[in-house]
Order: sequence, then C-alpha cells, then structure tokens
Amino acid sequence: MPYATIVVPAYNASATLPATLASLSAQTFRDFEVVIIDDGSIDDTALIASIHAASDSRFRVLHQFNRGLAGARNSGIGEARGEVIGFCDADDLWMPEKLATHVDHLLGKPDVGISYSGSAMIDDAGQRIGHAQRPRLHGVTPAHVFKRNPIGNGSAPVIRREALAEIAWRPASEMKRDWIFDETFRQSEDIECWMRLCLCTDWIMAGVPGLLTEYRVNSTGLSANVDAQLASWERMVSKLRPTAPEFFARYEAAARAYQLRYLARRAVSSGDGETACALLARAYHESARPLIEEPLRSVSTLLAAHATAQFGDLPMTLARSVLSAARA
Repeated sequence: MPYATIVVPAYNASATLPATLASLSAQTFRDFEVVIIDDGSIDDTALIASIHAASDSRFRVLHQFNRGLAGARNSGIGEARGEVIGFCDADDLWMPEKLATHVDHLLGKPDVGISYSGSAMIDDAGQRIGHAQRPRLHGVTPAHVFKRNPIGNGSAPVIRREALAEIAWRPASEMKRDWIFDETFRQSEDIECWMRLCLCTDWIMAGVPGLLTEYRVNSTGLSANVDAQLASWERMVSKLRPTAPEFFARYEAAARAYQLRYLARRAVSSGDGETACALLARAYHESARPLIEEPLRSVSTLLAAHATAQFGDLPMTLARSVLSAARA
C-alpha cells in the first residue's frame, strides 16, 4: 500500500492538468499514489488523466458527475489508500521536494495533523509573479486559522488520514462515502474544514519552510464574486458558531475584519478600487485588530485601494507593488 495519496480534483482542466500531473510524477518521495477525480468535465480532462495513468501505474482516475471541489476531494479521500493525504488542484503545481518534506515533518511531529507550506503565485502561463503566501509556521491557534488561514490554499496541505477521520460525517442523503469537506459549500469549503478540525479535535497545524506549492492566480475577475465569497464565509461562521460559542464571541469581529481586508486586496489586484475602499471601510469599522496586529499590510492595502479608486488602472503597477510590500 502506498504511504501517501495525492488527490487531484479536476474539472475542465485540460489546459493546466498536464503540468500539474508532471509536477506530481517528479516528487522525490516515491511511495505515493495519485487519485485524479474527473468531476464531470466536458473537455479533454478525462483523456489527459487516462493517458497519464496509463504511463504511470501510481496514477488512478475516477470519473463522476460534477459535485464541485469539495465533492471531488471527498471522492478522492474515499479512494485513498495512503496514511497521509495531500491535495493538489488541477491548475496548481508541487515542487519536487514537497511530499518528502511533509512526510518527514509528520513522521517527526506525531501531534501535527496538518502539515502545510508557503506558496508562490504563478500566472496563467505558469510563471511566478513575485507574490507569495508566506504563512505562520508554528504556534498556530484556532484564532490564527480563523483570522488568517495559514494554510492559504487547497494545494498546500498534507494531512494525516486519522485526522481527517475524526471530522468525517455522512449526511442522510449520502449513500457512498463520508464527507470531510462540506459539499454544500462552493466557496469557503477549505476554511470550514480547517476550522472544524481546529475546534473539534486535538490535532495541531504546523507549517514547513519554503514555497513548496505554486498556486495559480487568475488575473481576471478577481473581485467579481466578492459578495459571494463574503456570503460563503458568513455561512461558515453561522454553521460553526454553535460548536464553540465563546470562541466566536471573542474572535468573530476581528476575523470578519481580516476577511474583508483580504477581499479588498483581491479587489485592488483586479483594479476595482471603489469596491476595495468600501470593503476596507467595513473591515476597520468591524474591528481595529488588523490595524493593530498587522499595520503594514493594513495601511498598504488602504493606500493601494485609494490610489486605484482615484486613478483607475494607471497606477496598477504601483498599487500591486505596495501590496507586495506586505504580502497576504
């Protein structure tokens, strides 16, 4: 049985899937399998996955009707045979040493349930754009996860199977496999899962040094779904609040301010300064904690938002430079 499983959810990912699978084949830790979930694709995703599986016996393909990212991950977990399970979305890349680094980390730290790394941002062409997610690596509390989500993106973590088992459940409507990620969420499914693990188990989250994931950023439409993203985050809070009411009473306002600031930064990156300014006004009215705890990020976001709102696309290079000075 393979020691590690890498789950690759793939929906209409024919443009990026070959590079993703090649990055997984190149892992220096060799005792692994890859489960590719073709989530109802209507392009060449299934064909690409099948060709790769035919050339590398460690790769398997599962086809299903579209269930969304959470549903594809759940299907992959259900098929996984490894003691540790990682996720790599079909448009992201893993550095060759990523799996080996996380396996060593988990073997050496038996109290750690989720191991994660920093991530370099890449563009549609797969080139690094100079931005990165450089998360907190140690001393991570549920409050840190709620406010800043150190895992950062769904292609960053490698997780113990037993940790996932502790937060699994099976809805009455589900006939085939357990849910780890809540399939009723189409956004915020990651943070909802990490928060459940933090609040309902004793497992620790900790990171490893380095930018071991390359996370693809779509340069268009970043702020178009701000309202949907915020609504999904609020739904996550409403769902989990009854599990730890005292925790949410203490940290909810600050976490909402951080979430609004994050969405404002996305709006700046897409050139929507007015939306960014409105989000920041809401954020700092909600709580001053981001200003107190992370003044550089908060002030740089404010300056970039107002510059973009006043001058439109003219100062975009400058605005992005200001944001990069305090990377989210």
